[in-house]
Amino acid sequence: MAAKLAGPGGDPRFHIEQNSEINVTPFVDVMLVLLIIFMVAAPLASVSVKLDLPPAMTKPTTTPPQPVYISITRDGRYYIGDYKTSLEDLPADLSKSLKGKRDPTKERIYIRADKDTQYGEFMDVMVVLQDYGYYSVALIGLDQNKAKGAA
Repeated sequence: MAAKLAGPGGDPRFHIEQNSEINVTPFVDVMLVLLIIFMVAAPLASVSVKLDLPPAMTKPTTTPPQPVYISITRDGRYYIGDYKTSLEDLPADLSKSLKGKRDPTKERIYIRADKDTQYGEFMDVMVVLQDYGYYSVALIGLDQNKAKGAA
């Protein structure tokens, strides 16, 4: 890719040849400086004090509690797990499901709803949960990758 640029008036004495080759010298200079920096910094990043570390002694973890799922069907029925409930009984049934042992402010409640569920029915559940101190709510959706594979 070469071009000739003519000067003012088209005088052939002012033709300038354009060089299309890349000058790699500045690139090599920068790379060498970076190499030197890393060669100097790498030994400083390693710990040179030798220690005989004790093994970590941990207690076996208990199994996490079963998650609590609230399901809303397209016709407006509510379920906690597999058990049917109503909007009025939802707090009491949820407390029974949690067995009263867990802190409601830290408990995560999972909500599943049919895609044809009315938004108002979903919001009714959210309001009841917030009124009774359940602020950590997760929404369950269908994974698109699994849905495509199943079809």
